[in-house]
Amino acid sequence: MVLSILSLCLPMRALTQQNAAAGAATTPPAMAAPQTSALGPKAGAESTPEHTGEPIKLDVVVADKSGKPVAGLDINDFTLLDNKVPAKIVSFQAFDGTMQKPRPPVQVMIVIDAVNLPFGQVADERLQIVGFLKQNGGRLAEPTTVYAMTNAGVSTSGWPTLDGNALAAATDQLEIGLRTTTRSEGAWGAIERFGFSLEEFISIVNSQAKTPGRKLLIWAGPGWPMLDGPGVETSDKNQRELFDTIVQLSDKLRQARISVYGVALGMPGIGSFLYQQYLKGVKKASKAISPNLGLRVLAVQSGGRAIVPDNDLAGQIGRCVQDATAFYTLSFDPPHVDHANEYHDLKIEFDKPGLTALTNTGYYDQP
Repeated sequence: MVLSILSLCLPMRALTQQNAAAGAATTPPAMAAPQTSALGPKAGAESTPEHTGEPIKLDVVVADKSGKPVAGLDINDFTLLDNKVPAKIVSFQAFDGTMQKPRPPVQVMIVIDAVNLPFGQVADERLQIVGFLKQNGGRLAEPTTVYAMTNAGVSTSGWPTLDGNALAAATDQLEIGLRTTTRSEGAWGAIERFGFSLEEFISIVNSQAKTPGRKLLIWAGPGWPMLDGPGVETSDKNQRELFDTIVQLSDKLRQARISVYGVALGMPGIGSFLYQQYLKGVKKASKAISPNLGLRVLAVQSGGRAIVPDNDLAGQIGRCVQDATAFYTLSFDPPHVDHANEYHDLKIEFDKPGLTALTNTGYYDQP
């Protein structure tokens, strides 16, 4: 059976409405596409973000061979390549938490995904998250919030806090809403969970669009289905909608200074590395497919990490949070382009061996 992906305008609508309410779930077998809100573009219409003429700002974590952040670098250690061409860095700041280079707080957001996991695994993840929050006597390194995504949508523990014990207690209260998904099973269910999960993810991103500072969005769970099976087709209209969503989400994550992290309990398997096939930027609508919006794809492209699953979820979260200890912020002027949504690859190189830059892997340039 071949399934046409008709529900993908859900994420597009969420992007065009700040703090939009979750759309109604699609119902098999018709899988009819919901109407796009009048506040956003018509379904299938190309959406062009407004070009402000401002420099593009990047947050950069420089990791050594062991994955730990490296402090003490300066602008001369960085070579920024835009489509393989050296780009001039017009501003540079280094933050390492010392008195000489103090840094602003980095907000941490931990999401418990109760839609794409059975209840037992959700409960295990919640226990390890509570354990992480209680470490060091409950003294958190960064202001932290916990979210829970259930069939009813996303709920939160409240305002960001450094009090891990209080946050752990609030996370226990979120347990009431955690339940195994009752959505459709099989291929229809995968399409439904894809649209619903991505829209809720976008709602979190939208809610942080105007919050100043850098944010680490840590998603606990494997993420939503990639929809990469041979029985799933994408129409030309869906590809245009997918491409619009890819472009706008790429812009929003970078502008909101959000780095996404994927963490999960369990043992690694073939599916744990499937995302690596889809890390290249999408240059045109005809190349857009749903795996381009996979959780772990977004994680790497936003400058975060896709952590290999293991049985120590608290340790995985700790490795993510350490990326707040030392980082760099730089900016550059994008080159002039004549048409909308021109994709540019970004890469940062170093003269010193063994260093890797975690930052946005590309952007869409606008006239």
